[in-house]
Amino acid sequence: MATIGDRNGPISSKVVVVMVPLPAQGHLNQLLQLSRIIAAYNINVHYATTAAHNRQARQRIHWWNPLASTNLHFDDLPIPEFQSPSPKPNAGKNFPSHLQPLFDAVPHLRQPIAALLHSLSATADRVIVIHDSLMSSVVQDVASIPNAESFIFHSVSAFAIFWYFWEGMGNPFAIDERLQELVPSLEDCFTQEFMEFIISEQKYLHLDSGRLFNTCREIEGDFLDLIEKMSQHEKKKNWAIGPFNPLLIKEKNFNESKHKCLQWLNKQEPSSVIFVSFGTTTSLPDDQIRELATGLEESGVKFIWVVRESDRGDCTTVDGGIISKNALPEGFEERVRERGVVVRDWAPQLEILGHSATGGFLTHCGWNSCMESISMGVPVGAWPMHSEQPRNTVLMAEVLKIGVVVRDWSHRNETLRSSSISSLLKRLMASEEGEEMRRRAAELGGTVRRSVAEGGVTRAEMDSFVAHINR
Repeated sequence: MATIGDRNGPISSKVVVVMVPLPAQGHLNQLLQLSRIIAAYNINVHYATTAAHNRQARQRIHWWNPLASTNLHFDDLPIPEFQSPSPKPNAGKNFPSHLQPLFDAVPHLRQPIAALLHSLSATADRVIVIHDSLMSSVVQDVASIPNAESFIFHSVSAFAIFWYFWEGMGNPFAIDERLQELVPSLEDCFTQEFMEFIISEQKYLHLDSGRLFNTCREIEGDFLDLIEKMSQHEKKKNWAIGPFNPLLIKEKNFNESKHKCLQWLNKQEPSSVIFVSFGTTTSLPDDQIRELATGLEESGVKFIWVVRESDRGDCTTVDGGIISKNALPEGFEERVRERGVVVRDWAPQLEILGHSATGGFLTHCGWNSCMESISMGVPVGAWPMHSEQPRNTVLMAEVLKIGVVVRDWSHRNETLRSSSISSLLKRLMASEEGEEMRRRAAELGGTVRRSVAEGGVTRAEMDSFVAHINR
């Protein structure tokens, strides 16, 4: 299957692309994956962030080597020292407030970004900046460079973006009432400090020439249409060019895989294992870890569980903190060793999801994880933690119908008990309802993978975007 980025020929010197991600793993990963795709169109791409976050992004990429591309360049940007406290899993709120000093330091990247853009503009016909929506102030100097233009990248679902826009515009038109009732408010999704950071970045959104989404119209076409309806006065184009993650994982022979969890998966039956991982910004409290462990044990379901603390802002430990073994029930790992694997370091999530033995994904519903799950055809157990994740949960479980809600957002401040976890795991992994979700997820995954092949709708949008910046 030919996919996005299968291109040959000389590297263009006419256009250069600069990627400016927010320095947090879920944001770093998406724009690095997009860099791979655009570089494959024989365009020079500069991936610009701090040295520590460049290193982290490269080390965590699986399936392809970002250092092997001759036209993908990593620019290490200086940033003043900032406090980098450890995560506080027992603080009562799941939003990663320990990363706020990093976000507060982000505006200092404006000057080095401007210097990079001016340098590149002297030799290229056109400089294209693709920046995270939360880095808009950092790239504002694009407006002063005659041969440069910028495009906003939204790192969350079109579904979530639609609701942000619709609510922000004062509910400008009627929406399906049932869906409106299902979508939770933003209460407790963000801290006040982070909301202020978001608002500060919105002042610069008018400087862009269009929007990019890591999604495809086969998944979120209705909501992309609604976004375009609300923004038609801007006369700016939206491109749905996802998924960005490699898709040939589904065709891989895993017999040569060296990671212990992939070797273990090779011995399991198809669709028999649930993958449990809550991303890089959430640390579960000790009591919730114990309840989850007990729920996994009581369910009888086979599992791979990534047990690790969330990232620190300064990346001083690339693989994040290791939680204490004392957080797990005594003797847990010994009792479940025949049907479960506990991973305390970085896990190859995309390859785990692409393995035929994986039949479910217990996830926080960050958009990276959602898109990887969709593209690999794996249904989810949704356990939202913060940010747009509660709204992604509605998309996955109620709109696409490829998941069950494990923890309802309305009970976010309660410890989820092992009995509930066990019941919901069995519902996803060992019931007719779960089988039907797997069927729908596999069908949707196939549709998404075809969309990036020659003649597919995503391939057409990606070709359109590349033609636009090459005009």
